[in-house]
Amino acid sequence: MTEQAPASRGQRPWTPADGPMPALYLSHGSPALFEDAPWMSELFGWAQALPKPTAILIVSAHWESAPLSLSATGPNTPLVYDFGGFAQRYFRMTYATPDAGALAARVRASLPDTEPVHQQARRGLDHGAWVPLKTMYPYGDVPVLQMSLPTHDPARLMDIGRRMRGLREEGVLVVGSGYMTHGVPFLTREQFVHNVVPSWSADFDAWAADALARGDVDTLAGYRGLAPAVHFAHPTVEHYTPMFVTLGAATDPETPVRMTVEGYRFGLSKRSFQVA
Repeated sequence: MTEQAPASRGQRPWTPADGPMPALYLSHGSPALFEDAPWMSELFGWAQALPKPTAILIVSAHWESAPLSLSATGPNTPLVYDFGGFAQRYFRMTYATPDAGALAARVRASLPDTEPVHQQARRGLDHGAWVPLKTMYPYGDVPVLQMSLPTHDPARLMDIGRRMRGLREEGVLVVGSGYMTHGVPFLTREQFVHNVVPSWSADFDAWAADALARGDVDTLAGYRGLAPAVHFAHPTVEHYTPMFVTLGAATDPETPVRMTVEGYRFGLSKRSFQVA
């Protein structure tokens, strides 16, 4: 990645002629992502395949807050080191992105009066936002705004995403950041250390991949009753539900997605995709 990063400096910026930026759902990983060169290359290559966005709006599994809230907008947005057990160098990392005040204003204007928006002036970017974005846009030269996950109701999240569609036409990259399977409490040491994939992770991933390939939003939204091993794959659902912001932001949520990252890390599915 050290050799690849300079390519980000010369990345072609988005223009209106490119049409709307896609919306992404990505599996973000922990700071251990920075020790996984193949995964970093996948994420960086994904970013390089797109024009550089004018700004990034990201919803992360690690900020569940209602009413809907927005992070700090000033330049050099602080980071939230919401993890433990990692080397100290990760707690010293920075990601000094430009001012995102204009994006925050556009987000507020895109939401109805019935969806109150709270500005949290001191809230930084959590690791579900800055870890993947530092990999994809290593120089921190794109404004980043984080929006909280105010609910886990797929219909409401789809509506929030739908209201963000217009931002894509302005070159904004809309990102839902989670993890396709996240049954961390059910991983054995062997599965975690040697990336042995448990059956519940593989079964849920195959189910989700099939529904996404068919553009079957209703099935994805009915995951509690339809998905195999859902209570193992997602004992809590905050890593799954950011997907519905992504799907809602799609021009047609029922169009099959474009898979961009597949495979497993620590036995968990890192499946990621984009929608037009």
